[in-house]
Amino acid sequence: MDLLVLGGTAWLGAATARTAVARGHRVTALARGSSGDVPAGVGLVRADRARAGAYDEVADQTWDAVVEVGWQPDLVRSALDRLASRARHWVYVSSCSVYADDATPGTAEDAPLLEPHTGSGPVDLESYGPATVACERLCVEAMGRERCTVARAGLIAGYGDPSDRFGYWPARVARAASGGPVLTPHLDVPVQVVDVEDLAAWLVTCAENRRSGAYNAVGEVSSLHEVLAHCQAAAGRTVRPEPASDGWLAEHEVEPWAGPRSLPLWLPQPAYAGFSTRHNDAARAAGLTPRPLARTVAAALSWERARGLDRERQAGLTPAEEELLLTRLSR
Repeated sequence: MDLLVLGGTAWLGAATARTAVARGHRVTALARGSSGDVPAGVGLVRADRARAGAYDEVADQTWDAVVEVGWQPDLVRSALDRLASRARHWVYVSSCSVYADDATPGTAEDAPLLEPHTGSGPVDLESYGPATVACERLCVEAMGRERCTVARAGLIAGYGDPSDRFGYWPARVARAASGGPVLTPHLDVPVQVVDVEDLAAWLVTCAENRRSGAYNAVGEVSSLHEVLAHCQAAAGRTVRPEPASDGWLAEHEVEPWAGPRSLPLWLPQPAYAGFSTRHNDAARAAGLTPRPLARTVAAALSWERARGLDRERQAGLTPAEEELLLTRLSR
């Protein structure tokens, strides 16, 4: 195939481009090039998609498939305006954040979506879900349902993760003294991730086979208890989880999911009981093959060690914050 990746130098885009090259395809990445190096064997067209003429170098070629990883509606719209007529297939990397109901466990692709974002201009993260719904619709309207894959990714994890979310836990266990306490939410909180390498491989498969339709591109449902068990095995040490209730964590101003002063992967229950329990049957039938969670944890730990276990993080509790919270929890 002649494959165009809109991105291709950052985490998932680079993994997708690298996988496609390994399968023998001709791959071009259109990107600013500021997020990392282009993978070996991938051609780079350096362009800022927010500027006029960004697609001039690629708009005259016919592409067997285009892979789009962006979520800003203006950028997705501009790409489709220039390239939809030149592409045989379009793979759009969406998100499970498009769903309106996060409370009902075990929903599938037919669950109701949020209302799409309207208007123009940059969209902030608070409107990520509605913006992504708008991007899905733009892709389907421009390409037609038969020429478009919508991959609703869950939390992406593994080696190279820039978000600091999933990696917080293997890094925290690796830093712990043997048998030492680790502050956690309730250990039965559901966890559902997809390894970046599995997702990238499946996106290329969808392009190769011209898969149509929307899919929950997620792994199997597990729990924080299972994640911690794999973290301990990968790090070669044992820790003592100290679970706190949702109410206690909120009272002590611990943030859910991500960001500073957070416990990553934690979402209050039952309001988010469905967030990490989406059905992946359709994606598995279309070729998605999630690897065992233990391998993703090991890859995440390798990445954390490469970056430094004691570095300042974008997500999670600092050691001082956790120590103070553990002291208060024990009173």
